Amino acid sequence: MAGGDGDELTLLGFWGSPFVLRARLALSFKGLSYQYIEEDLKNKSELLLKSNPVLKKVPVLIHNGKPICEAQIIVQYLDEVHGATGPSLLPADPYDRTMARFWAAYIDDKLLSSFLMISMGNSDEEREEGMKQSFAAAEILEEGLKECSKGRPFFGGDSVGYVDIVLGGFVPWVHLIDRSTGSKQFDAGKTPLLAAWLEHFGSLDAAKAVMPDLERMVALSKMRQA
Repeated sequence: MAGGDGDELTLLGFWGSPFVLRARLALSFKGLSYQYIEEDLKNKSELLLKSNPVLKKVPVLIHNGKPICEAQIIVQYLDEVHGATGPSLLPADPYDRTMARFWAAYIDDKLLSSFLMISMGNSDEEREEGMKQSFAAAEILEEGLKECSKGRPFFGGDSVGYVDIVLGGFVPWVHLIDRSTGSKQFDAGKTPLLAAWLEHFGSLDAAKAVMPDLERMVALSKMRQA
C-alpha cells in the first residue's frame, strides 16, 4: 500500500457508520496505508473531540497532524492530495466533476432520508413511506448511473469513482434493509443498472477489504431498535 515517510494518515471511525465506510473505501481504492482508530461513540476520545470540536463526529481523517472532517470532504481531499496514487475518483472534466458532486448530494439528500425512515421509523406507516421514497429515489438514481456511466459498470465509468464511493458507503444498509423487509432496494426489474452495480461493486477486492460483516450489522440494527 502507498503512503511513504512523512505522510501519516490516521482515520478515526466507528465500524458501523456508512460515512466512515466511505472514507475507508476511498483509502482502500487509492491503495493508501493508514492507522485506523475505532471510537466508542458513547465515550468519545480526547483525540476525536480535539480533532472535530465543531461536530464531535466520525469520520475524521488526520493527515500529518491536520484533521479533515466529513466523509464527502475526506474523499475529495484524498483524491486531491493523492491524485497520482491509485485511480482518480473525481472526473477531470469540470462538468463531469460537477455532475458527480450533484449525484453524491442527491444520495445524501434523498436516499439517506428514506433509509433512515425505513430503519428508524416509529410506525409501520412511516416505514412504508420510507420504502416508497427509497424506491422513487432509486429510480431517479438509475438515470444518474445511466448518464454518468455511459454504458459502463460504474458511475466513474470503467472504474470506481466519487459517486461509487459515496453510494458504496450505503451498500451494507441496502443489504440490511433487503433482509429485514424481504424486498430489493435495487430491484433488477425496476433498476437493472443499480442492481448490476451493487453486484459489481460488492465483488471488488478493495470494497470487500473494508465492508463490515452483515451479521454484525443485523445485530447492531436490532440493538438500536431495542
